[in-house]
Amino acid sequence: MNTFKKLTIGLGVAGLLGGLSSQALAHDEEALRQAPPTAPFIKVSDALPLPEFIPGLGTLFVDPDTLPAGPFLAYDREGRLSATVYMTPLAALEEGTAFNDMAVGRHHAESVDIYYNAGHPGVDEPHAHVVLFHDSEAKARLSP
Repeated sequence: MNTFKKLTIGLGVAGLLGGLSSQALAHDEEALRQAPPTAPFIKVSDALPLPEFIPGLGTLFVDPDTLPAGPFLAYDREGRLSATVYMTPLAALEEGTAFNDMAVGRHHAESVDIYYNAGHPGVDEPHAHVVLFHDSEAKARLSP
């Protein structure tokens, strides 16, 4: 079990679900448009030793039950949902794991970036970041 999962279980996040599925919340665009999103999403920087705003990704929120892949909801400094991020472990992909029917923060994506990450707190193993930017200005808003 990775560090992020241990921390969030310790915080009792699973009890916050209140019968709502992350799939339903992730497809309710209005509920996610402004930070903070409602439970079961938690702020990543509250659970891990990461900065509140990560240059290029923004302020991240995730439903711990969807780890490690996500979706991570990425908000700009004004609290606007700017991107949906997935962190798919390379080993899982090489073993044939499919990540199907993953939720999105918004149904529109203006552009997509995909890049390698060697690992960081929360997703310790090498993985691919798949970043769906939801409007033409989103990437700039998430920059330093």
